[in-house]
Amino acid sequence: MNNTRPRYKAVIYDCDGVMFNSLEANCVFYDSVFDHMGIRLDRHDTEMMRVIHTYANRDVLKHFFPEKDRLDEAVRFAGSIDYRKLFPLLKMEAGYMETLDCLKAHVKLAVCTNRSTSMDALLEEFDLAGYFSMVMTAAKADFPKPHPDPLNRILAYFGIEPQEALFVGDSAVDQQAAAAANVPFVAYRSDLPARAVIQHHEEILAHIYCQAF
Repeated sequence: MNNTRPRYKAVIYDCDGVMFNSLEANCVFYDSVFDHMGIRLDRHDTEMMRVIHTYANRDVLKHFFPEKDRLDEAVRFAGSIDYRKLFPLLKMEAGYMETLDCLKAHVKLAVCTNRSTSMDALLEEFDLAGYFSMVMTAAKADFPKPHPDPLNRILAYFGIEPQEALFVGDSAVDQQAAAAANVPFVAYRSDLPARAVIQHHEEILAHIYCQAF
């Protein structure tokens, strides 16, 4: 690790699609909910997949079940599913923990996710809890991403300015939240507008210490 002072004070990570490949787990979860509600999850429907993989859980359910009675039942049933049983379907992204090992002594680390209640257990399951000083979920924020509130809360917790952090995400929801909070955005395996695009987690190390970023 370069001994030069890092150019940023914090690195904030989205969870799904960045820390973990969670596509299969999310599909299985929502397939159960949708089946209970009498509709079919179509994995070939690009818009449906975008919604279930990027929106907060309640917003997903509100999107597909806008009527109050239907929404209430969908929320009730979704809450009865033990997401921990789906953890074996999640795969940590290659090089992620090794990158955290390089960063942890030099910058503050946080998670900003639209997951609601499963995040803490997920971090414990994969031995990641000790890396993060702040874990911001949809359940802890007044408004989930793309609203800037979750990122603003992390900045306030660390006592830093927006330009002193990087937010690593993979979706338009992440990019919009970063823009709204004025936090530099790093796109992970995505062609979204960003300060930088990385294909592998360890690439962020050079960006943190390189002036040409």
